[in-house]
Amino acid sequence: MERYGPALQRLAYVYLKNIHDAEDAVQDVFLAYLRSTAVFSAEEQRRAWLMTVTANRCRSLLRSPRRQTEPLSEELACLPAEESDLLRAVLALEEKYRLPIHLYYYEGYSIAEIAALLHRSAATVGSQLARGREKLRKMLEEE
Repeated sequence: MERYGPALQRLAYVYLKNIHDAEDAVQDVFLAYLRSTAVFSAEEQRRAWLMTVTANRCRSLLRSPRRQTEPLSEELACLPAEESDLLRAVLALEEKYRLPIHLYYYEGYSIAEIAALLHRSAATVGSQLARGREKLRKMLEEE
């Protein structure tokens, strides 16, 4: 939990845009991990498994009819203004751009790794990164 918890929570937050839902999703993922019989030969496999299960859990929560959202301001209040503006802009992007940008810039995954995690082709991920950066640039210029 200490090693992967923060990264999983950031990923869940990018999906769900709600800190409480993100915490619940990560807790569910760690429970699934404890119940799992999966054997990993390398730490990268364990990390990839946890990230994939987190993404799947978040998608499941997003489909849930009982899901409620809340304003982002209280979660972002502790960030410096510059980081807060950038994070708000990233969170305002469509999911298909938001996720690759988060995984690439915040989590340090390569395009190939992101493609495997999101079940997309590497070319698609590269295009989504480029389009997402362009959308971010326009959003930040307008502000």
